[in-house]
Amino acid sequence: MICAEDEIGIGTSHAGIIVLPPDASVGIRAKDYYDIKDDYILEVDITPNRADACSHYGVARDLYAYLLQHGYETELTRPTVSFDADNRELDIAVRVENTAACPRYSGVSVMGVTVKESPEWLQDKLRLIGVRPINNVVDISNYILHAFGQPLHCFDADKIHGKQVVVKTLPAGTPFVTLDGAERKLSEHDLMICGADDTPMCIGGVFGGLESGCTEATKNVFIESAYFHPTWIRKTARRHGLNTDASFRYERGIDPNNTLYCLQLAASMVKELGGGVISSDMKDVYPAPIRDFEVELAYEKVNSLIGQEIAPETVKNIVRSLEMRISSETPESLKLEVPPYRVDVQRDVDVIEDVLRIFGYNNIAMPESLKLNLNTRSETDKSNKQQNIVAEQLVGAGFQEILNNSLTRAAYYEHLEAYPVDQAVRLLNPLSADLNVMRQTLLFGGLESIAHNANRQNADLKFFEFGNCYRFDVDRKNPEKPLSAYREDYRLGLWLTGKRVSGAWAHPEEETSVYQLKGYVENILSRLGLERRSLVMGKLTNDVFSSALTLSTRGGKQLVVFGIVHGKLLKALDVDSDVFFAELNWTELMRAVRTVKVSFKELPKFPAVKRDLALLLDKDVEFSAVERVAYETERKLLKDVWLFDVYEGKHLEAGKKSYAVSFLLQDEGQTLTDKVIEKTMNRLQQQMETGLGAKLR
Repeated sequence: MICAEDEIGIGTSHAGIIVLPPDASVGIRAKDYYDIKDDYILEVDITPNRADACSHYGVARDLYAYLLQHGYETELTRPTVSFDADNRELDIAVRVENTAACPRYSGVSVMGVTVKESPEWLQDKLRLIGVRPINNVVDISNYILHAFGQPLHCFDADKIHGKQVVVKTLPAGTPFVTLDGAERKLSEHDLMICGADDTPMCIGGVFGGLESGCTEATKNVFIESAYFHPTWIRKTARRHGLNTDASFRYERGIDPNNTLYCLQLAASMVKELGGGVISSDMKDVYPAPIRDFEVELAYEKVNSLIGQEIAPETVKNIVRSLEMRISSETPESLKLEVPPYRVDVQRDVDVIEDVLRIFGYNNIAMPESLKLNLNTRSETDKSNKQQNIVAEQLVGAGFQEILNNSLTRAAYYEHLEAYPVDQAVRLLNPLSADLNVMRQTLLFGGLESIAHNANRQNADLKFFEFGNCYRFDVDRKNPEKPLSAYREDYRLGLWLTGKRVSGAWAHPEEETSVYQLKGYVENILSRLGLERRSLVMGKLTNDVFSSALTLSTRGGKQLVVFGIVHGKLLKALDVDSDVFFAELNWTELMRAVRTVKVSFKELPKFPAVKRDLALLLDKDVEFSAVERVAYETERKLLKDVWLFDVYEGKHLEAGKKSYAVSFLLQDEGQTLTDKVIEKTMNRLQQQMETGLGAKLR
């Protein structure tokens, strides 16, 4: 096979095929020719709370505790480092002005460094973990970062103005060009590593500056090893949209007592692999040492939470193996000092979690009997059941369920009156400008899904989604009740777009319509037990729909809004076809059907009778008014009312229209007689004339 370097894992080049020299033996294995050694790679998933395990040594430290507890002879070691300055010719002062953001800053200088390729063993170590080798100085910092979890930064010492490093913040709006060549405007809350004249060199703990790194021209190096406050780093990284290996660790919390060891190791490796000499003493600014977390652990609580009695001696052995120091003890409890690198262990329950993990979940005996409390079904249970019924109904009708993020962009709500942007629930620390508010409606998530599918030649779509929507009402703000201004509703959204029938030989192509959507909405209401006649229909005019209707309870609670999405919203989301959208307030729907019972009954044994009326009405009278009057007039025999023709034009008075309406009458106990039918129709006609000003044509 003809291969490039990256295809068989001996390099990163894909420029062309590998050309071997003429003396290469034919038939020799590539592994033997390139002298590639076998190795093992273990992939470890680290939970977000375990910042201490974001390194090889951190994982080994945890594994050591487990092996020790389970009877394996093992020890935990790391390379010893002896450090002595060769001279003090490159003394770079360090001044930390913001000790809250930078509790500890350490540094050392190395002169006469030759920046070149790293030795093969170091390159191989980095490649195995997916890190691209760059040069010996940068590779050493990456090696220590992944080995011990301590980010380092190597500055070109000759570019440090005034031979002084100042850790401080700069005025808002200060321009700074980072290593990727992008110019960024700094915030007054961005911690910067500067020179003596406040020249920014690096965004502390996040990203280096364009002029701060080491190149082949670099001869003298200043190595930084610091502990930055997690909150400062996290906010800066989010503010600038930067996520680096360093910021990943800093924002979770590293070991503040590890900076000097890693700095000494880095200086020794630069000296060994770069041929330099250590030219300053260690600078270590640490005005307020971070103390261990003090935790009191009661044996009774350990046994209660774990569900099994664990011997006190076992508990003590486990916490010692996890480098927690026992400062004092009684027969009932321990007082522990937890090292600060364990930022996730600050309470007794956190220690108990560690004890259980090392002891082994599989070693907890299962009880022979289980106790169960039987509870009645809650409203949530009923809602979930109804939700599953409706979801199955929609899937059966050809819908596909989607699931969108509850976070969305505030830009969608700007200049909207239906969903004002000032009613959006904003995030204090948003991940990005695209995810900075909670959604007020399901609409925009569905439009994004439609645009995504349409761009992939899938334009005929029927979507539904269940999800929460959120709203902030400043008028309801109450300092004593912080949540009073916030509202959360569970909703169901339906989207239709494209063609209803496409590519069928037996049926012409047919576009989706809003009437099709109306049918789906009414089917959902019917399945939940809400009769159409019990709801009030109204028109809706806003900047979300070009035309829309609402369905509300007699008490005025809006249950459904559906219609044609406004063209300007479709254009903003790059949707080319009409979209029909319905949003059902599921929370209000569940309240409306709380006492409704859906039951089955026999089909009527007696025939139904259909009668028609042609009514002359004013143009502004809607069919919903005709429907309402009909159901209010005859509640027992009238089963259905529908409109089958509308006429406007010649032979009619100005401002008038003609509705042709069908009425379905049925008595479930007996056959209707002509006398009863005629009496009923006369009463309906009279009410139409009285209530709506209708005339019979």
